[in-house]
Amino acid sequence: MSGQNSSRNFDFLVIGSGIAGLSHALKVAARGTVAVITKKHKAESNTNYAQGGIAAVTSREDSFDLHVRDTLEAGAGLCHEPTVRTIVQEGPERIRELIELGMQFSERQIPDQPEGKEYDLGKEGGHTKRRILHAKDVTGKEIEKALLQAIADNPNIEVFEDHYAIDLITTAKLGLPGENRVVGSYVLDKNEKKVVTFTGRVTLLATGGCGKVYLYTTNPDIASGDGIAMAWRAGCRIANMEFIQFHPTCLYHPQAKSFLISEAVRGEGGILKIPGDGEFMQKYHPLKSLAPRDVVARAIDSEMKRTGSSFVHLDITHKPARFVMNRFPNIYQTCLSYGIDITKECIPVVPAAHYQCGGVQTNDRGETSLPGLYAIGEVTCTGLHGANRLASNSLLEALVCAHRAAEHILSTPLPEPHLDIPDWQTGRAHDPDELVVITHNWDEIRRTMWDYVGIVRTTKRLQRARKRIENLLDEIDEYYWDFTISSDLIELRNLAIVAKLIIESALMRRESRGLHYNADYPDPDPDLAQVNTVLVKGTPPGQEPVVIQ
Repeated sequence: MSGQNSSRNFDFLVIGSGIAGLSHALKVAARGTVAVITKKHKAESNTNYAQGGIAAVTSREDSFDLHVRDTLEAGAGLCHEPTVRTIVQEGPERIRELIELGMQFSERQIPDQPEGKEYDLGKEGGHTKRRILHAKDVTGKEIEKALLQAIADNPNIEVFEDHYAIDLITTAKLGLPGENRVVGSYVLDKNEKKVVTFTGRVTLLATGGCGKVYLYTTNPDIASGDGIAMAWRAGCRIANMEFIQFHPTCLYHPQAKSFLISEAVRGEGGILKIPGDGEFMQKYHPLKSLAPRDVVARAIDSEMKRTGSSFVHLDITHKPARFVMNRFPNIYQTCLSYGIDITKECIPVVPAAHYQCGGVQTNDRGETSLPGLYAIGEVTCTGLHGANRLASNSLLEALVCAHRAAEHILSTPLPEPHLDIPDWQTGRAHDPDELVVITHNWDEIRRTMWDYVGIVRTTKRLQRARKRIENLLDEIDEYYWDFTISSDLIELRNLAIVAKLIIESALMRRESRGLHYNADYPDPDPDLAQVNTVLVKGTPPGQEPVVIQ
């Protein structure tokens, strides 16, 4: 592809088009031009698939202290409390801004007040109060719609669809003297089949998570851990990748692909049952079916192994049919399309990889360890989620940190742009002759991770996984440099790196805490409370106390 390169220069480069990237782009656009790079259609993001909603304190029965307490409890001792408090306290103001953009959350009539309405607040696992703002069961889709409309109306923002970020460009890679910093990204324009150099005085990663590293996931196909892998290769600090949240309830059906059954179904009274054997969550937690996700996912995994069942049931048939259809129209219609009437029969569900709690280590302003690079949303580890994310805190984190990052950037002098970046070079690379290598390796990574690095782990399984992934990395690396770049090859390379980071992090944490459960170390180690697992390319892996300035 040498000689086909072109260069696009902007003040701000945003990689990712979910709630984090779009809300940030809207705010920094007040100061300059913004490029939003997105792999698929601009609405294709994890945000778009978020059914539950945004957790925020908006009722008189609730308080910041209660929301903080619930978050810390779910995080199993690993949350950074100042970050938790900041994000929780700033949430309501960011919600107000979202509403001003046109976002409409579901409301309900106030009892005994015919004209009075209030937000219809949901309740999910780990929450002691109703505080989930939602738009029925398609909250993420509605948020994305509101943000995209605002983006379309802003002349300073340009969205580049079907563009795949390949790597971050750093001054060190360019051989420039002085402090190493990020100055842009090489990006594959899939439609034109050429690599474009995008420069930015500030670059923001908002690429979401890595769910597709597992065989079964609730995530869309785009969730291939690109931001994590790019940041790792550039030299960023990556923290706590062992904490992968498995959503307890993904629809189990041979024709359904990655369809999530929202935790809000359990929040409204849905009960988990073993087929033909009744309820079981009372054996695992006082909150029963509304226990934190790590507890519920492990309980389901244990019961499936105990009984030999391929799934468990989620039963909400005891609620009025009209209520179920109105509260969960998307879930109702989707299940009905697969022949399941959830008002009359139980929903077959299984756990599936859902959310990445670790990531690029940042503070609550999105600053990474590499100057010129910010990161927000699921791609990050801010200290909010700790060892287990409290339900619906993710959209809250994205909104608040997007605002705080923009605020910090806008109050800081911008560096001079680097415009003389050399074109992408392919060397002797040629078109691949057998694409089956990519699909085979992709499948092997995902199966290895599911079998050996899943809900319950052992040291022996993790060591086996490490050996297999290291072999695949060598094979993929050779393939990467021999053949012309493609979107599939970019994602495969990134997936393999993220798999390696998860495995290495899991091997380092010799305890069970939150989402990380190692049967060889079944109890939490008090000495590892408030200790992060930190990886940096080219340096020995280590663990250190939470230090997020």
